[in-house]
Amino acid sequence: MTRPLAALATLAVAFAVYSQVVSLDLTATSDRAVAQSLAPLWRESLRPLAIGVALFGGLELTTLIAVGLAVYLIRGGFRGEAWALLALPLATLAEVIYKRFVQHPGPFKFAHGDGPSLTMLLERGPNAIPNTYPSGHTLRTVLVYGLLAFVIFRLAPPGRRKRLAGPFAAVIIGIVAFDRLYLGVHWTSDVVGGLLLGGLALAAAVVWLERPGPTGVR
Repeated sequence: MTRPLAALATLAVAFAVYSQVVSLDLTATSDRAVAQSLAPLWRESLRPLAIGVALFGGLELTTLIAVGLAVYLIRGGFRGEAWALLALPLATLAEVIYKRFVQHPGPFKFAHGDGPSLTMLLERGPNAIPNTYPSGHTLRTVLVYGLLAFVIFRLAPPGRRKRLAGPFAAVIIGIVAFDRLYLGVHWTSDVVGGLLLGGLALAAAVVWLERPGPTGVR
């Protein structure tokens, strides 16, 4: 329990401090530099692939995976541990709150479109939120695939699945994070914020899973 609690505290402080840095617009220069350096790499022929990658961090797929993971835990006798999946809606709520109050308009002139998702409702209509900090796709990817890897590592029998769970999650997280920048829908600071908030939510879920008790996922 010591390490997850330490990670939780560290990520909470890091996210709070970094959010303040972003709100003061101190990342503007580096954000624009990265966006401008990636802009020439855009290829229209890669649009379907880039949009397809975005679906891995979309609200719909990550929610489906989270629900499936909760069902798996409940059927395995870990009913109390399944409550860890509440980290997803709570983290999504935190994302919306930060996007509402942290003034950080997105890199709209660099955008090449995005994967279809219900989250687009936040970007349209009279109540649209123009701010893009933190990246919701990134935070959901860190939380859901990280939690999936953790449960597989803890509960799966020795074998290839157990060995590859962590590396697979890391690859998915890295690809989705880069995809947000390649599509031009987020600044680098948005992605970093998503990594921090997602890591914070993941640490909180792991703390719950490893809490003292007779049935903890340990």
